[in-house]
Amino acid sequence: MAKDLKDWNPEDEAQWESTGKAIANRNLWISIPALLCGFAVWLYWGIITVQMINLGFGFSQGELFTLAAIAGLTGATLRIPSTFFIRLAGGRNTITFTTALLIIPAFGTGMLLQNPDTPLWQFQLMALLSGFGGGNFASSMSNISFFFPKKVQGTSLGLNAGLGNFGVTTMQIVVPLVMTLGVFGAPMILENTSGTLIGRIPAGTETFLHNAGYIWVLFLVPIVIAAWVGMNNITAEHVSPNIGSPLSAFGKMSGMLLIGLVTATAGLWLMLPENAGGSGWGVSKWLVLPMVIAGTVYALKLIPGQISQSLNHQYKIFNNKHTWAMTVIYTMTFGSFIGYAAAFGLAIKVIFGFQHVMVDGVMVHNIVNENGPSALMFAWTGPFIGALIRPIGGKIADKIGGALVTQIISVVMVVCALGVAYFMKEAYASATPEQYFIPFMVLFLILFAATGIGNGSTFRTIAIVFDREQAGPVLGWTSAVAAYGAFIIPKVFGEQINATTPEYALYGFALFYTVCIGINWWFYLRPGAYVKNP
Repeated sequence: MAKDLKDWNPEDEAQWESTGKAIANRNLWISIPALLCGFAVWLYWGIITVQMINLGFGFSQGELFTLAAIAGLTGATLRIPSTFFIRLAGGRNTITFTTALLIIPAFGTGMLLQNPDTPLWQFQLMALLSGFGGGNFASSMSNISFFFPKKVQGTSLGLNAGLGNFGVTTMQIVVPLVMTLGVFGAPMILENTSGTLIGRIPAGTETFLHNAGYIWVLFLVPIVIAAWVGMNNITAEHVSPNIGSPLSAFGKMSGMLLIGLVTATAGLWLMLPENAGGSGWGVSKWLVLPMVIAGTVYALKLIPGQISQSLNHQYKIFNNKHTWAMTVIYTMTFGSFIGYAAAFGLAIKVIFGFQHVMVDGVMVHNIVNENGPSALMFAWTGPFIGALIRPIGGKIADKIGGALVTQIISVVMVVCALGVAYFMKEAYASATPEQYFIPFMVLFLILFAATGIGNGSTFRTIAIVFDREQAGPVLGWTSAVAAYGAFIIPKVFGEQINATTPEYALYGFALFYTVCIGINWWFYLRPGAYVKNP
């Protein structure tokens, strides 16, 4: 088992070259697959729900969109307590424990998917617990930020986030493939055409949907062991000075995660319709999200003893105006990436997988389009590009400045969002929507690439603007708020598809990106900026 690091300073060039670099890289390369599995388990509902439609599960499209939205809301909310885990529990303890928790929803989802008569609330419970994977990003990024010197923060954090985010792409490739393999349980028969990376699968074919959950258990067990044996806790004063025993650390994290689960569940209950297990009150998401965030932050502060003292120390980030500026900017980049990744496959299925024709004077959207593209063949491409290019964005930002790179990609995102909106509108009013698929895909892929580059550039900005004590918590906090994109974007897509105006979702996102251009310019690019092009 790797020892705790009591005297750790990566800015010390001699220490870094002699032992520091090797230790930091070992922790990074264990962190990455752990984070990859976290993203996979968090976001696999975007693929599972597509196949549930193809298998004829008895849920509406709106109900299926709620599964991705529930996982998105929970994962984002759990990032709030996870932001502060490293100081309270240590890096090795945190990554080991939070990665082990993913086994619960992965195994449970596999069991439930074996029965097409499983009630919706049980799938919603697994979606809720899948949020563990979303929460892990905050603690993972905070942990890695302490291992590397500032001169390579953009690259190291870009690698952790970018390759970790490959969990989305890996999942979108692996899940459709393993569903073709009769490894566990009995098969089900496809009612609609499906597909994988390598081709279409005709209706009437056997499929093993439950493998979508079980496959991650096989990966998670060895990763948990590697994290426990090979990672380090940094017990230096500025990182994790008073973590206590591993069992004590696990207990602290469990209590804080429980608070996040409770506040997320309360928020979901306020928003969801009664037939989907909610209150039926239909409280606006724009009211509920601030309530969930504020409630989680406040409830965590009420925990007595060491946790409260540590949080009071770390909550100093909220007094820094740059925390709020970077929260908005990071939401534009990572929030867009994770939200589009969660909704991309189901959006392709709903918009291009059905014909949109007039029947008795009424536009209908439920006639299967035999010429439509397979969502499972293409859903992986956008997240793949966004994750692959992220370390490149970090490297470019290390050379020319984070804010400048962010500004350029922000303009690209506005243009692409408006273009995607146009082709979505045309497709959703056409009997042959497939004719608009290529321009839709090209613009969406550019949009994904821009989110990836911008995500890397924001890491650079945070690393330069904040001191070494605040940079880790700020990375965790900004990633927590940005992760609500995994809830907002599927939710908005679902609402606008129900309203037959999916293009309105992209109009709204383009407007938000325009606001971010102004914030980034004011804080970091204008003459007399607070910090010039960090």
